[in-house]
Amino acid sequence: MLPLLRYLTADELGARAAALAADRPGEARLRRVGTSRAGHPLLLLSVGHGSRHALVVAGPHANEPVGGVTALRLAERVLADPRLTEGADATWDLLLSVDPDGLRHNEGWLAGPYTLGRYFRNFFRPGFLEQPEWLPAGAAAAALPETRALLDLQDELRPFLQCSLHGVDVGGGFVELTHDLPGLARRVAHTAARLGVPRELGPYDALFWPRLGPAVYRIPPPRPGDLAAAITEAAVESTWFHPDRHGTVTAVVEAPMWGVGAVEDNASPADPTAVLRAASHTLREDIRLLETIAARLRPHLAGLPDAARLLAPVDDYLMVCPGLADTWDPDVPDAVRPLPPLSVGHLAALRISARRLALRTAGLLHQLVTRAGHDPAGVRPALDRLIDTWCAEYRDHCGARWIPVARQAEYQARVVLAAFELALRHPRERSRSGDPGWGPEAAVPMHRE
Repeated sequence: MLPLLRYLTADELGARAAALAADRPGEARLRRVGTSRAGHPLLLLSVGHGSRHALVVAGPHANEPVGGVTALRLAERVLADPRLTEGADATWDLLLSVDPDGLRHNEGWLAGPYTLGRYFRNFFRPGFLEQPEWLPAGAAAAALPETRALLDLQDELRPFLQCSLHGVDVGGGFVELTHDLPGLARRVAHTAARLGVPRELGPYDALFWPRLGPAVYRIPPPRPGDLAAAITEAAVESTWFHPDRHGTVTAVVEAPMWGVGAVEDNASPADPTAVLRAASHTLREDIRLLETIAARLRPHLAGLPDAARLLAPVDDYLMVCPGLADTWDPDVPDAVRPLPPLSVGHLAALRISARRLALRTAGLLHQLVTRAGHDPAGVRPALDRLIDTWCAEYRDHCGARWIPVARQAEYQARVVLAAFELALRHPRERSRSGDPGWGPEAAVPMHRE
């Protein structure tokens, strides 16, 4: 099989997996485990015949395509090393893309060239209610066919380990766990150093979460949450915790696309208050500007086929950003809890996150103008200026540097293999109601409720 030097489309993932299964029919098999809303297959590549299952879920966020490449890399690695199957009494089950529809909407940038401007102008991530890992009303009420397929697969396989493969567009790599895997932080540090991948020591979505080690965080148990909490990755119900009843440990493995060295700086900042104030004020200004552009554009979108799909995430970002700005602003009283002590890395991650939300919103609005075929509201020049300026800040001020796809996938695959080994070494029992840490107070959202 040719080296995977770029991201792959949903069709390419399926074709490569089929070729691999045809080449090793006794050890690998490919089956359809569901169908997307647009009628595309959800494909599961399984390797090995052991009684213990490791479930790998690629592509839960449509703009994070590294997981599909990682899944194929893992399949090849497992086929080449019987210790990972027969030696561990294990079967690897690799879901190639849990959102193939969303992945198709990112094809404008998947093949490269990989520039920040090209990425954000072609970025797509569905609105919160159409993201397959979230269960805003609980598993029983899950409506998306992609979500139902994943839940059914979890209950069928009862995996001892689930790895959800995510990507960070700008920043560093980190891992979020539903249960501790002692030793994982050391493995992540070694892998990141060998491959030149920065570790994110203070990601904004884990700002209030327990730290299990550098760049490794424990996901708080789920509790009822609102839309804003879920968008900012607070611990609302999700498919990460659904298989907990089976004794599953879930690892959310984040691999960066553009790396920023500052996110792994653990030093104490000279003036964190000034940085927080600037980041929160900038985010508010950016969102007010984008709200104005969106308001000018909306009256001209009637009848545009893609309008609802692109406006859903725009509305999500416009809704959640003011609350995030309030959370970070030292001049706004915090209704949830004070910010924890912040390092240089924390502040770098917050600045990157604020810019990311604005850039995603601008990119989606830019696509709405492009799909309209003209610029009826006269907003395209302003959007182009904003996207170019903000991407230049990532590149020139944050030092964002592209990490080749092969290295992203190798980093993610090595972290998954480390989690696999440690989960075998530290098995856990099925959860029981009343276990420590499962109270409703454990989760703290990133916004002011």
